[in-house]
Amino acid sequence: MDRVGKRIWQNECGGTVAGLTSWNGGEDFASLGIGHFIWYPQGRSGPFAESFPPLLAFLAAQGIASPRWARGACPWPSKAAFEADKNGERQKELRALLSRTVRQQTEFIMARMEAALPKMLAEVPAKERAGIKRVFESLKTTPEGTFCLIDYVNFKGEGTSAKERYNRQGWGLLQVLQAIRESPNSSTSWNVQFAAAAKRVLSRRVANAPAERGEQRWLAGWHSRCDSYKRSL
Repeated sequence: MDRVGKRIWQNECGGTVAGLTSWNGGEDFASLGIGHFIWYPQGRSGPFAESFPPLLAFLAAQGIASPRWARGACPWPSKAAFEADKNGERQKELRALLSRTVRQQTEFIMARMEAALPKMLAEVPAKERAGIKRVFESLKTTPEGTFCLIDYVNFKGEGTSAKERYNRQGWGLLQVLQAIRESPNSSTSWNVQFAAAAKRVLSRRVANAPAERGEQRWLAGWHSRCDSYKRSL
């Protein structure tokens, strides 16, 4: 659990406490915690599922209270406002909470991974379900394969939301599993197959993305993250 949490923290935040509260350029939301959980400002929404409020609910269920001011919409309306308050008391309070709950955040991400399979199977034609389940369960037989599932579902979601599509094609865990199922390679370990399939899916996302989003700038970093799936945990 600790190794998984540290690897996710490294992937998303460079393993730093400062990286636990961030707002990426070109995005309309704050990215918080080891998993860069999404938090939208008041009245804002987007194609990506909001995950920070569910994390706070998960922590509360385990008796870990969050600041009262954090129990609603993100209080910073823009990246500029967020960056101006980087050293303010609210972000310091969040970083303190997030730095001492790495294990619980990891458990939250793992629970999301386990809950993903039935959601994904419900989205595909019946004839595809056995193949998707086989790939999912095969990945879970090794620590490295399990990490692929845990990290990617946190990174790019389950792939089941109709909102998370460009040109009617998604980029979540479901789409990566489908890509593996379509061209399996019995001589290659599952985590290495996953890394290659994830890179193909993310390249397709960038090719399909609206030009004004400029997603090409992120692709090298995304591919580097996928390459990390090949390494031993």
